[in-house]
Amino acid sequence: MDITIKALFEAPYPTLAREMLEDCTYPWEALEKIKDTILAIGATLPADEYDHPANDIWIAKDATVAPTASITGPCIIGKGTEVRHCAFIRGNALVGDGAVVGNSTELKNVILFDKVQVPHYNYVGDSILGFKAHMGAASLTSNVKSDKKLVVINNEGELIETGRKKVGAILGDRVEVGCGSVLNPGTIVGHDSNIYPLSPVRGVVPANSIYKQQGKIIPKRDE
Repeated sequence: MDITIKALFEAPYPTLAREMLEDCTYPWEALEKIKDTILAIGATLPADEYDHPANDIWIAKDATVAPTASITGPCIIGKGTEVRHCAFIRGNALVGDGAVVGNSTELKNVILFDKVQVPHYNYVGDSILGFKAHMGAASLTSNVKSDKKLVVINNEGELIETGRKKVGAILGDRVEVGCGSVLNPGTIVGHDSNIYPLSPVRGVVPANSIYKQQGKIIPKRDE
């Protein structure tokens, strides 16, 4: 399967990180650039549209942020986005427009495209979530292998080295992840695919597919 940025996300990418992503071939290449990208973009954001409560934090004036949310920069919170009760944003988080960061959800070193929803008890670390991707309640990205070795992507038997110790999940546009699922380090899910609830997912899931369990992935039917 083609796991380049161009294959996973539909251009023009609906995120402030668009230009940075266009300069990368594979999505994990962008992970090390998130911090610098946020700082560069934040410095250009108009003061009449974004509050700037700290040197490295920018929050759209029409975003709704619960007073119990904890936000550490660098961070950008997009227009019309909702950050709910006890959300924990640990830094290097670029959250798009119209997104939902839910109660007790934790973010670290992520890009969330516009209209992404991580609404209930999610952990998303070292990951990129495409336009309108949705993670069901208590679904998580695991970003470090248990043996602490570098993450390798298993793409239909082809092993692709990322050179990184921390890689969570890459979700293409409009991916739906069922409740309670765990996306193991280096998981890549192609656009418009669905993951069954309570699934332990690893490797690459093709676009327009339904992941039922390991070894049982079926193509979606045309409607």
